[in-house]
Amino acid sequence: MQGKVGLKPKVVHWLYVAIVQATISFASLVLWHGCQKASAKKRLSKVKKLAYLLIMGAIHMNPTGAIEALTGHPQLELVIQGEARSMTHHLWSVGCWSYLHPSQGQSCILTRLQKSDAIFNMGVDIMKMVFNLEPKYRVTMLTREEWTTGSGTPPAFKGLVWFTDGSRTVEGTGDGVYGQSVDRRLSISLGKYATVLQVEVYVILASVHETETQDRPKKYVSICSDGQAALKLLQAAKTTSPLLRQCQKAMNVIST
Repeated sequence: MQGKVGLKPKVVHWLYVAIVQATISFASLVLWHGCQKASAKKRLSKVKKLAYLLIMGAIHMNPTGAIEALTGHPQLELVIQGEARSMTHHLWSVGCWSYLHPSQGQSCILTRLQKSDAIFNMGVDIMKMVFNLEPKYRVTMLTREEWTTGSGTPPAFKGLVWFTDGSRTVEGTGDGVYGQSVDRRLSISLGKYATVLQVEVYVILASVHETETQDRPKKYVSICSDGQAALKLLQAAKTTSPLLRQCQKAMNVIST
């Protein structure tokens, strides 16, 4: 008895998703409008059905809709439209989206996207890449032993000392700042859309703003944070985050 000849179903599935689907949706920003036509949907359906006949071993008479329901994969025209929406929102966020007729042709996708949910009208934490080649501040990563050995604050911290922390719960996100030298406490609510990384960067920025309000009788300022990812980004030479860039600028100002 001979076995089945050809590629395994999981290999065919990988080829379809990684190559065929990615190739078809490559120019989604241009093609999405034409893919809404019945003739285009029919052709895309044929491509997907051919792939899933090989993946599932179904017969040719099985309806495409039933195959899509069993596999949980959306129609190709919806995949193309989703990719187009994602790219549109990205271009709009970085200020690279321009159009003459916002309610016609391919350009209407942004209008439809922003009308579908108010969240798409919000700005996002992304911009064109900028560089921070000569930071005036210094980022120091201490080990656990340096924190636990001895009593009090490690000797690496001098002057005005701030302790920061951020958290994310089901209710939302928030920051906490404590100024050891000035006995200043601050709590900030950041809503439910901020990421953990944004929370950690923002709390450092809040500490910088609090520093600017102080008389600063001491020469040095130390900001303690347990957000390792945020600290590494602050010492990075390039960034695409407006929030991170604002924090870098503020830290450069108080470091002069």
